[in-house]
Amino acid sequence: MDQSRRDFLRNATVAGVGIAFADEAWAKPVRSANEKVAFACIGVGGKGGSDTSDAAKFGDVVAICDIDDNTLAKAKEKYPNAKVYTDYRKMFEEMGKSIDAVTVSTPDHHHAIAAAMAIKMGKHCFCQKPLTRSIWEARQLGELARKMKVATQMGNQGTAGGGLRNDAMMIKKGILGTVTEVHCWTNRPIWPQGMERSAEKPVPAHVHWDEWIGPAPMRPYADGYHTFAWRGWWDFGTGALGDMACHTVNMPYMALDLRYPTSVVATTSGNNKDSFPKSTEITFEFPATKDRPAVKMVWYDGGKMPPADLFEGTKPSDSGSLIIGTKGKMYTGGDYGGGGKLFGDASEIEVDYTRSPGHFEEFMRAIKEGIPATSNFPDYAGPLTETILLGNLAVWAEGKKIEWDAKKLRAKNAPEVAKIIKPDYRKGWEL
Repeated sequence: MDQSRRDFLRNATVAGVGIAFADEAWAKPVRSANEKVAFACIGVGGKGGSDTSDAAKFGDVVAICDIDDNTLAKAKEKYPNAKVYTDYRKMFEEMGKSIDAVTVSTPDHHHAIAAAMAIKMGKHCFCQKPLTRSIWEARQLGELARKMKVATQMGNQGTAGGGLRNDAMMIKKGILGTVTEVHCWTNRPIWPQGMERSAEKPVPAHVHWDEWIGPAPMRPYADGYHTFAWRGWWDFGTGALGDMACHTVNMPYMALDLRYPTSVVATTSGNNKDSFPKSTEITFEFPATKDRPAVKMVWYDGGKMPPADLFEGTKPSDSGSLIIGTKGKMYTGGDYGGGGKLFGDASEIEVDYTRSPGHFEEFMRAIKEGIPATSNFPDYAGPLTETILLGNLAVWAEGKKIEWDAKKLRAKNAPEVAKIIKPDYRKGWEL
């Protein structure tokens, strides 16, 4: 791609959604438009099933990896030519030269390990949200992707939505005036949280438990981990905040550049520091930027909601966002942004924004043409994940206001959260 074309595309992107891309973030195309991209898919059940289907729609699935033999058997029926693995480390060792790109759709604690392995080998990487389980991992993946010049994308599909982009651009253009507050909430968790561990049970014959545990501290197999309830455990998931905020906060993040908070504080229903609390309320403070003054964001989960009088008589849905400015408010119901309802003196205006060809289509375009997906790791998904996961530092410290140094990834007044910022890894699974 010549430089004039790069400049045009970059400027169009900046004008459309307000995101700047550095030169080195642009991926090196490895396939022509007529060549198939060879995919390895890590985690092929649940959301991984649809991610693998997307990979097969746009390329060839040459390898599949999962720790559950039953899940692998079902996937093998759909992709009979794919080699089968239960350990992605072995898959990369044996199939590295045959793979162009990977999808990572595992429990959160594997995201950074699998994605980093792929990127270090020069493979393009699609990774489910949240990008990582820890803040340090999010920063590492962004820097690694930029260094290796690979195409990347996080699976927060709403980013591609025209409604989300339209609402974000209207806010950027000032329809709400000066924004002072953002409120985001979710109906999660819909899995158990705030409980003690279940009694140990024998590992089912179809589950490869050591590989499931991966980089986390080893613990006995029990109910409440595989396949879905792992989200509620500190060692494996990121709670309701990590699960849904990469969707629900996405539109306000795009509109207001909500990155690098300076402080965060949480109140919770009680935290045993093994399983996430049943409910949390978390307040983030963001410093002023050249485009907006300082702003506060409050996150609610586990049945907590913003004050009812903020909604001007409208009954809010059980998940959504509310953005408050000096001229009015925008309320968006649901998790994915778009279709916001305006209150006060705010009224819709016609704005221009970059249309997306589709979420996974953006990833494929990044691979083949070098045009980065909006939710690429270095410039969008990484900083978004850092913002979101900062809330879990406050949850861990429960009630203590964390003073945050984003540049150094350091809680200036809370050394006790260091292991939440950057985890330790089990031997053989280091990042």
